[in-house]
Amino acid sequence: MSELCDLGARRLARLIRRRRVSATEVMRAFIARIERVNPQVNAIVTFLPERALAEAKRLDRRLARQGSADGLGPLAGLPIAYKDLVATRGIRTTLGSPVYRNQVPKDNALFVDRLQGAGAITLGKTNTPEFGAGSQTFNAVFGTTRNPYDLTKTCGGSSGGAAVAVACGMLPFADGSDLASSLRNPANYCNVVGFRPTPGVVPSYPAHNAWDTLPVLGPIGRTVADAAFLLAAMAGADARAPISRAVRGAQFARPLARDFRGMRIAWSADFGGLPMDPRVARVLARQRRVFESLGCVVETASPDFSGAKEAFETLRALAFAGRFANLLKTHRRLLKDTVIWNIEQGLALDGTKIARAEALRSALFQRMRVFLERYAFLVGPVNQLPPFSADEPYPRRVAGVRMANYLDWMKSCYYVTITSHPAISVPAGFTDDAPPLPVGLQIVGRYGDDFGVLQLAHAFERANPVWKRRPPIL
Repeated sequence: MSELCDLGARRLARLIRRRRVSATEVMRAFIARIERVNPQVNAIVTFLPERALAEAKRLDRRLARQGSADGLGPLAGLPIAYKDLVATRGIRTTLGSPVYRNQVPKDNALFVDRLQGAGAITLGKTNTPEFGAGSQTFNAVFGTTRNPYDLTKTCGGSSGGAAVAVACGMLPFADGSDLASSLRNPANYCNVVGFRPTPGVVPSYPAHNAWDTLPVLGPIGRTVADAAFLLAAMAGADARAPISRAVRGAQFARPLARDFRGMRIAWSADFGGLPMDPRVARVLARQRRVFESLGCVVETASPDFSGAKEAFETLRALAFAGRFANLLKTHRRLLKDTVIWNIEQGLALDGTKIARAEALRSALFQRMRVFLERYAFLVGPVNQLPPFSADEPYPRRVAGVRMANYLDWMKSCYYVTITSHPAISVPAGFTDDAPPLPVGLQIVGRYGDDFGVLQLAHAFERANPVWKRRPPIL
């Protein structure tokens, strides 16, 4: 039964639909894997085995009664555990904060309803830093989530619990969210795939600011195909989300194979001069020839990211002030220091600074758009350093360069965030550390070309199947 946990999500779904394996058998396999592995990594923090098993049994009875999978959603019988920032009706949702330690929402988030409607079975919740702040998954409610490739190291964040659960075969796929780097960073650190779609591809409701395009929702999978499979059920417009895009989720379920011969790609080793840990640089340098082997025309080039730091930090601080200013008044002693800092940065802003940040962001979008008229894709690093100690809140230095704050080391991701272009982290290799640590590669595509990004990532993954290297704790 344990082998079921190591099958791809698409294959598992087919086996259930064709009644080659029961949903109950699948659920029992994942429950057993979680019970065996999760105590070592602390990825799933709310665990609902009895509830999930009862739902799997109901699905099996329905399949037996009707004799076919007619009327079932594409995810029927597959377990999922939602990021603990996501509202789940009747299931504790803490946001990783002592303030909300006992919060139980009355309603689901929009995409939770979608995935349940597609047949996914809720098995629990995955760990996240407090309010998703910081690409290191720890909080005062549940503690630290650890990297399955080296338990002394961070798994990244903020979708850290989700990435670890997928890497360990405790889930076939998982949802995540990404403001600075929260889908791409933990995927990179856990040797799985994390995709940040174009804003609005996956609608967000409820949302404090329905017009905010910095945070997005997206999938994590062991492979690109599995991430695309989950995205197909998450994506599509909704009237409650005014920035949602009129895309059909089913388009992401199409075959990903594509001929990339002659495709011009920009290769940037450091996104215009960011400090890079030599261990990461060595792994990524070897990947250029993988794209060349696919027939791509690879040229060294980087967009002009001038103003990205100021624009991102200003707009992020503005969002933190908008969401959490009242908490600062009422529960300051329960908030971690970096959250307090980010809220106070937002409260100190004035109209001139906010207007300047919006102008800088607009200019960044246009420069990236023009850059990607010449190149179909931009390829570069996800993170500037490998997984660091799980006991460090964030790295103070990268390649000897001092970081100014807890966001500074995420530039290789948030430089892309601020442009609103879709980006994916795909496994690329391992460092020479003992034990070796995962290194991912970031592919950025044209605005709205989410499927193209998935296709190139799929082609790279097939040519360089590093994802098959499983965590040693398994």
